[in-house]
Amino acid sequence: MTAPGAVDAAGATPASSAPMVRRLSPGTMASYGLGAAAYGVKDSGFGTFLLLFYNQVVGVPAATVGFVVMCALIVDAFVDPTIGFLSDRTRGRWGRRHPWMYGAAMPIMLGWLLLWNPPAASHQMVLGWLFVVAVIVRSAVSAYEVPSQALAAELSGDYDERTRIMAYRYLFGWAGGLLMLVSAYMYFLAPAPGYPNGLLNPAGYRGFAIAGAIMMGLTIVVSALGTHKEIPYLPKQAHRAQSLKESFAEIAETVKNRAFAILMLAGVCAYTGQGLVYALSNYLYSFVWGFRGATFVYFSMSLFAGVMVAFIAAPKIGARLAKPRAAAVAALLSVTLGTTPYWLRLAGVFPTVGEPAMLPLLFAFATAGTACGVTAYILGASMLADVVEDSEVRTGRRSEGMFFAGGFFVQKCTSGIGIFVCGLILAAAGFPEKAVPGQVAPAVLDRLTLIYACCYVAFNVLAAFFYTRFPFGRREHELRMAKLTGAPVIDSAPREPFA
Repeated sequence: MTAPGAVDAAGATPASSAPMVRRLSPGTMASYGLGAAAYGVKDSGFGTFLLLFYNQVVGVPAATVGFVVMCALIVDAFVDPTIGFLSDRTRGRWGRRHPWMYGAAMPIMLGWLLLWNPPAASHQMVLGWLFVVAVIVRSAVSAYEVPSQALAAELSGDYDERTRIMAYRYLFGWAGGLLMLVSAYMYFLAPAPGYPNGLLNPAGYRGFAIAGAIMMGLTIVVSALGTHKEIPYLPKQAHRAQSLKESFAEIAETVKNRAFAILMLAGVCAYTGQGLVYALSNYLYSFVWGFRGATFVYFSMSLFAGVMVAFIAAPKIGARLAKPRAAAVAALLSVTLGTTPYWLRLAGVFPTVGEPAMLPLLFAFATAGTACGVTAYILGASMLADVVEDSEVRTGRRSEGMFFAGGFFVQKCTSGIGIFVCGLILAAAGFPEKAVPGQVAPAVLDRLTLIYACCYVAFNVLAAFFYTRFPFGRREHELRMAKLTGAPVIDSAPREPFA
């Protein structure tokens, strides 16, 4: 008998090492997707409020905050693959992923509370606190997210079902993040006596931290419980003793996969661009577009409308078109729609603050741009799941944890490289600390929007280019699954050929 995960004489791995080609129940889909809400909360906090909080509330220079957060990303480069490697090799009655998922909830909650409650100390002490706690929070999030994302490639081996799985994940991830945004704008950081701009109210961030910690812990546990019943159906591999040198050699062999490297390059560019949008959003919407109070809520609702469009459209697009080309087009449409209001504003033809047409137009562009951007992210994540079988055919090992550790590290560029670049943009624009909306010089706002739009375009164009370089599509994946499972290849209905 051949051990699970080993390559037999015919060059194929045993059927038990590959996931079943199946459709999942709505309950399983929803349970799996719900766990992403925790990352959505973390991402909205890091991406939207962290720079603003430490810069405008605590009073630390923006460029320094961005640099510290990016330095914490360097630690993630070691933490994430380590968790992925260990998760791939975890054995027990709860499988490879669920022990990590259950165990991550409490550390995430505690770290999140510490992040938003820095000590009253010198800037150097506060920056040290930010670095240490950011590493703790992101490492704890990795301990959940890497194994959880790896489940996407294990729950089903079907090419189109994986796009649906990722659509659910992105739907709940965005829902969690936007729910925290709405809660922040409507309640925690709403205008208060002495703080007409509630985003500058230190007390509001304490309630924001408590609510976020509870939401992350709850969704993680519920997701783990909801997918627990799937453990018997997940791919299994026998434990194999190996030296440390052999382990490092195995990691190196895994990450040399060309398709994986291309997706990582595309992801770094795409998520860094998203990081620019997140980190500068409160600056742009408060100071450039004059948002106040409930306007932030309505804007968040327009973003979620775009996410809902992507949730419905991405699986259909992935089933009919080549995923790489569709992801590239979606990325280009996203940045075109997302920056158009800024180009028109600089040209003097976009409605100004206070004009009735301004908000509807801005919201419409934001909805359409978000729909295209999230579609690109869903298709990219679905392609990453397909890389697992490509690697298994080449190496004889399933390394979901390793691949999704790389994918998750790329997502963290949103709050690492993205925040760092935003700090540089604010410094280059000459944006003042503890600024008051309506009192920033128009020339400063023009510089801010121009630099932002140019950087955002550059990152998304690069992402689209790398998406088009992805080396395989549906037919190649189906042939690999047939080789791994021993099942015959059944051609699907005619679709647009991969290009």
